[in-house]
Amino acid sequence: MTAQAALQLEPIAAHHHPAVWTELPEARLTAIEWPAFETALTRDGYAVLPSLLTPDQCRSVADLFPHEVQFRSHIVMERYAFGRGEYKYFRYPLPDLVSRLRVALYPHLAPIANRWHEAMRIEGRFPASHGEFKDICHRAGQQRPTPLLLRYEANDYCCLHQDLYGEHVFPFQAVFLLDEPGRDFEGGELLLTESDPKRPGRAEVVPLRQGDAVVFAVNHRPVRSTRGFYRANLRHGVSKLHRGERHTLGIIFHDAK
Repeated sequence: MTAQAALQLEPIAAHHHPAVWTELPEARLTAIEWPAFETALTRDGYAVLPSLLTPDQCRSVADLFPHEVQFRSHIVMERYAFGRGEYKYFRYPLPDLVSRLRVALYPHLAPIANRWHEAMRIEGRFPASHGEFKDICHRAGQQRPTPLLLRYEANDYCCLHQDLYGEHVFPFQAVFLLDEPGRDFEGGELLLTESDPKRPGRAEVVPLRQGDAVVFAVNHRPVRSTRGFYRANLRHGVSKLHRGERHTLGIIFHDAK
């Protein structure tokens, strides 16, 4: 069974009131076949978690974008040659749903991260809970929260990049698509590229629907060879949006200096 097939659950009830913040994405996470997810993530550098958020949860997060009090920083990409579009980093305390997604995803990903680091002969290991890892980041001066909300409009795009931010880097991040392709926007595909020192590079478009999350490698993944494993570098970006408006929630697990 694939990770995508494993997450065929009954839909969580959606309501147009604050209950959208208290519905439990944790229940959906427990239904994922994590070994199959890890296989896909290690093989491809990414894996999709379908229908992790309800449409109402997606709208509730996207609707935060105009409310500056929720954010510590507002970036207009064109000013920094990052592309075109805008994104905002949340401030602490994070909105409840954003915090819960970060905390709930981390324990499933940390054991995979440790196996990746072992395969790639990287010394750092990750603790069991996100709270412990956040403390490690904060003691090293990485105290600024990194979850972010992005908005793209027609002709906007994001250049290929990596989200590193400091000495302590968790090797995975998650992106949640908050709008529906074809209905709310056209274009704006998530792009992943891989630079492999032993073979030609590759690029891939990751198909997502509203409420889906994709977990992907922040900077590199282990590739098996006859002598063990070596590292292939990955970058991600967003292709040009042709029509409409596209919001995404980014969950980065390490904080920034």
